[in-house]
Amino acid sequence: MAARLGMRSIAMLGAVLAVSACGGLFGAEKKDPKLLNIRSASRAPDEFTVLPTKPLQLPEDLASLPEPTPGGSNITDPTPEADAVAALGGNPAALAQTGISSGNGGLVSYASRFGASSDIRQVLAAEDLEYRRKNDGRLLERAFNVNVYFRAYAPMSLDQYAELERWRRIGVRTVGAPPEETLEDN
Repeated sequence: MAARLGMRSIAMLGAVLAVSACGGLFGAEKKDPKLLNIRSASRAPDEFTVLPTKPLQLPEDLASLPEPTPGGSNITDPTPEADAVAALGGNPAALAQTGISSGNGGLVSYASRFGASSDIRQVLAAEDLEYRRKNDGRLLERAFNVNVYFRAYAPMSLDQYAELERWRRIGVRTVGAPPEETLEDN
């Protein structure tokens, strides 16, 4: 009687584990692939979403103010992208340009010499989803929702130390990393 009860409880435990392991499979086809840890899990406010407005200033000539448009921009509206470009020494007016700038035309034409796909983002998202489904971990990793992202993509990752050594062997100066003599001296 005790052996029958023990076998029954083991069978029930196995059934519960099997059902819980399949819990994420049915809704997975409807979800788009998401970046890893892109949002905070806490309900606290995100300090990076609050942008302060620029201070109010009286222009030298009131006629130089743009005509107000409903839904349009205001000169006190925050422009974080333009501010970052200006802080790094760039031209913030270049952000307003549409199309490809004349300085980048040669680069774009060379990069697209074999053709360019207009739906590349959707194609890559679908291929990534398929790859992650094929490399979604072992049974217990799926059952306990263990993150296997980095192990799944490990064959595609670059060994930075081997690559640095390869460039040094062929004689290229690597200014981003100190030479081996400097590393050994420390």
